[in-house]
Amino acid sequence: MTTVVSDTGVGPLLRGWREQRRLSQLELALRADSSTRHISFVETGRSRPSEEMVLRLAEHLEVPVRERNVLLLAAGYAPRYAESPLDAPRLETLREGIESLLRGYEPYPALVVDGSYTVVAANRGIGLLLDGLPEHLLTPPLNAMRITLHPEGLAPRIRNLREWRGHLLHQMERQIALARSESLRALYAEVAAYPLPPGADEERAPEAPDPESYPYFALPLRIEHDGQVLSFVSSISTFNTPLDVTVAELAIETFLPADPATVAYLRSLPPLGDEAAP
Repeated sequence: MTTVVSDTGVGPLLRGWREQRRLSQLELALRADSSTRHISFVETGRSRPSEEMVLRLAEHLEVPVRERNVLLLAAGYAPRYAESPLDAPRLETLREGIESLLRGYEPYPALVVDGSYTVVAANRGIGLLLDGLPEHLLTPPLNAMRITLHPEGLAPRIRNLREWRGHLLHQMERQIALARSESLRALYAEVAAYPLPPGADEERAPEAPDPESYPYFALPLRIEHDGQVLSFVSSISTFNTPLDVTVAELAIETFLPADPATVAYLRSLPPLGDEAAP
């Protein structure tokens, strides 16, 4: 994703973030230990905020790290947060930690994506699920949303596609509201327009499950593999207080078996080979 600097100054940008977060000037002033008058002066350009104030307001407005650099530049300050390539020497420890985590999670699937859902690392459990997909979807850079929702991707194998598709699109909508990313908007428009595979029932609303009979504790991904239906629930982790744009936009998604049958099936498979994961 690229950083675009506005020529309108930092005030309108901060006002835009405040309005997006649905905060009044008074609410923001109280959170940032400032005054409504000062917030008003900053937003209208009558006062130039200090670098510390820009960062404080960005923190209370939950502005993504990438966009905090935009605010600093618009206020006339240097960017505070580096954007290191993932293969940079300074991120070596991070890479090793991620690779160790992914290996340790096998045979269960796990992957790491960036802010546009490009897959930057994955374990062999993910490779198991991707087995047999067409080459054009597996050509790097892989995109997790595209692979999952494409009618030639995993979509025909997902037994509860309507629910899982809705979950993924809602997740993207929340991220777009936070990040203001044009690349993410373009990806959303693409995957939301994919036709559903034959047999996918998008129109029928799901009935509320009976807690006494419903076997899952969270919405599962129910996906077919080699004639067996596997059920997973996913968990997404990000890094606390990141100081690098690249690290701030990484997300680790792990898939936990949602029922004993899935655990038994995965543990019955031969040990995964040493070939590289996709």
